Amino acid sequence: MNSPAAPPIRDPRYAGRRFEIEHRPDGTIILGNPTPYSDLFQTTNAALDHWAKAAPDALWLAERAGDGWRKVTYGQAHDVVEHLAGSLKGLGLGPERPLLILARNGIDHALIAYAAMRIGAPAAPVSPQYGQKGANPERLAHAVALIRPGAVFVDDRAAFDEALAAPAMAGLTVIAAKGARAGEHLLADLIAEGPATPDSARPDQIAKLLLTSGSTGRPKAVIGTQGNIALNAAQIAACYADPEPPVVVNSAPWSHSLGANAILHMVLHRGGSLYIDAGQPVAGRFDETLRNLREISTTYHNMVPAGWALLAGELERDEALARVFFERVRVLQYGGAGLAQSVCDRIQAVALRTVGEQITFATGYGSTETGPTACNVHWENLRTGMIGLPVPGTTVKLAPQDGKHEIRVKGPQVSPGYHNAGPDLADPFDEEGYYRLGDAAKLIDPERPELGMIFDGRLVENFKLASGTFVTAGALRLTALSAIGGAALDAVVCGEGREGVGLLLFIDPATRARLTHDELRAQIRAGLERMNAAAKGSGGKIARALILEGAPDAHSGEITDKGYINQALARARRPAELERLFADAPDPEVLVF
Repeated sequence: MNSPAAPPIRDPRYAGRRFEIEHRPDGTIILGNPTPYSDLFQTTNAALDHWAKAAPDALWLAERAGDGWRKVTYGQAHDVVEHLAGSLKGLGLGPERPLLILARNGIDHALIAYAAMRIGAPAAPVSPQYGQKGANPERLAHAVALIRPGAVFVDDRAAFDEALAAPAMAGLTVIAAKGARAGEHLLADLIAEGPATPDSARPDQIAKLLLTSGSTGRPKAVIGTQGNIALNAAQIAACYADPEPPVVVNSAPWSHSLGANAILHMVLHRGGSLYIDAGQPVAGRFDETLRNLREISTTYHNMVPAGWALLAGELERDEALARVFFERVRVLQYGGAGLAQSVCDRIQAVALRTVGEQITFATGYGSTETGPTACNVHWENLRTGMIGLPVPGTTVKLAPQDGKHEIRVKGPQVSPGYHNAGPDLADPFDEEGYYRLGDAAKLIDPERPELGMIFDGRLVENFKLASGTFVTAGALRLTALSAIGGAALDAVVCGEGREGVGLLLFIDPATRARLTHDELRAQIRAGLERMNAAAKGSGGKIARALILEGAPDAHSGEITDKGYINQALARARRPAELERLFADAPDPEVLVF
């Protein structure tokens, strides 16, 4: 009897995978990708110059303006950036005087960033959270001390009044898109007054300074050279056999490398169109993302896992949204954290029902220091938890450490280091010049390395129970979320020095509306019991779980502006919940297994 044919997967137009592999006697594995990639663009403005000539009327950026969109073409953007660069040079900005950007994603943000980079002045966008009213002033002061800017750009002067009055900002030239005060500069005036200025940046000059998330210590300012950013976009482009410019709706913040480089600059590199999404993957802010996705049929869609979990439910409920979403999209991608397989499966079920095809679900892997993309899944795929294979021109070392293999990276996209780093900062490179990420990875099948690698936990987030049993927190979080089946948006893994592993669970608001509290507890209990039954050893089992009220607090940094949970901070902010979770006599709300 013939087995039924597998459901079709829409052609993602990938160029295919190539790799080279070396096994060393000490257990080290070296993976390389020899696929050629273009070196036509070696500065960040080279792509803008090219598309302004090749496709001047093509849309580059769009942002919401009431019920419609404010749009800028490649030709228009090039004209503005040329003249704005002249004004910034006149204000004294240059390689030694960066531009601090304290603004949300937006057209003005992009134009002034590329204008600064055009004259070799590093663009340094920091999270708008740093300048919000009531924010911890030490975070902004630390950023300014690292960056040492010559000027600051804000999109809305009134929104950042408190930040601009901070002692750390004293003496800085202020540029505002709106609301500039006496002695400050209005962006529109700088555009109108500036002389046209050619791209004078060199590939080895600093293009951007991006702060690390700070989840493992105080943020560092990562150097991204002009060549790092331009060539990483070329490496990503070489993964595709797709001449069609991408159409993207995206909200990933430009204060981090995923949004700034892998999205914004990747779209520019390929002559595509980016619709800037002001939504966020949290309850109450996701409606804006849905509004945009109901209007724009994308060819490529990238979100953090929390966003995919929310979108899965909306696609299941809204046929009209599903029809627009699946009309043209060829690649779905997640980043920032791991995605539960159950979320992927739900989205594929809607795709089959809507367009009769599944859509390849990919992910990239890397860090701010690796451009960010060091590896990605550049072939048809429906499995989560993978990190793929190195992108063209990149070599990955899997080095034995603590019973696992630490992933290390070498390639043209890897940062040369940190800006204004103190003498006590440990060297992030190994003896062969590979950048050490602090993560573990392994081959899916050592006999078939072409299947790629899977993430094997963040070495700095893992911990031991009181028994000495090792807990791989990242992998356990994903397994638990999949077992619960979409009821929880995210989980905080706890238990260092305890007798067993505990979970603090954030619940999807739609699930709370659909289920009673008892039904929710029953669903979580059933899923975790199935998970525990299949687990081997106490390090892979959940001993206790507690449902949290409310959502993670983005204002405190508990949920980063990339959309994932800062596990260490979430635990530190909830000492009372931790005590409830691990109490000798737990209260009735604690699920005990």
